[in-house]
Amino acid sequence: MTRVIDVGGVDVYVEGEGAETIVMLHGWPDTYRLWDAQVAALRGSYRCVRFTLPGFEPGKPRRPLSLVETVALIHRIVRAASPDHPVILLQHDWGSIFGNQFALRHPQLVTRIVCVDVGDALSPEFAHQLGARSKAMVFAYQLWLALAWRIGGRLGDRMSRYMAGKMGCPTDPVLIRSQMNYPYYITWFGAYGSYRLASPGQASCRTLYLYGTRKPFMFHSQDWLKTLQRRPGSQVVAMDAGHWMMRTHADAFNAEVLNWLAAGRAGQGGKVEPARAD
Repeated sequence: MTRVIDVGGVDVYVEGEGAETIVMLHGWPDTYRLWDAQVAALRGSYRCVRFTLPGFEPGKPRRPLSLVETVALIHRIVRAASPDHPVILLQHDWGSIFGNQFALRHPQLVTRIVCVDVGDALSPEFAHQLGARSKAMVFAYQLWLALAWRIGGRLGDRMSRYMAGKMGCPTDPVLIRSQMNYPYYITWFGAYGSYRLASPGQASCRTLYLYGTRKPFMFHSQDWLKTLQRRPGSQVVAMDAGHWMMRTHADAFNAEVLNWLAAGRAGQGGKVEPARAD
């Protein structure tokens, strides 16, 4: 049974049973539907909470959010869905960026993180590791999507679908719109409050990092991988897959997530501190 709650005009879907709550954060060009296979696998043992980032849902108005606003929204959703206990984050792509920023600001609300394919992408180590060719590729696809956001309309939508196709994205093209591209526009043009307050650091809680190896470049530094591998309770898993492995390799992905979560359940829980104003 699915329960839907409204948090700041965002529909939040709650499914499943269990003492622990998993909040799922998607990225570009996806919606809450990205996690269908994971909810099916997890809802027997966990409460699964997911939502579509503002502006990403087809048919809804453009709604770009600054970093501060995005973190505040995640905070409200976490407190609404699990008012008395901290949560597990399952995050991908831009959802990994936003989820990490949330965990850094509210560490008492996050017990563990399952981070998918985007790690310390804001760190100096990652930027230093990228070669000239990879930097050019990042600039090209991100600027393309930023311009598609600015252009909007049918042309912007076509530009967005074209880039998604070039990247091998399995999302239904019907669901892809240029209005989803605002994180790239904010990144390159500093609009809507910019992301200048984003921390380059990574949350220190136990983390499972899964990444696909079938990509022209990775979204993490080798230093960060080594740090995770040394951290008790954390794990790094390289999958023979692309960026959207939770869709293309769902069974193998779900098995890794379920095994890691089950292994780390001992000692979880605890009460959440009283709410504080953002």
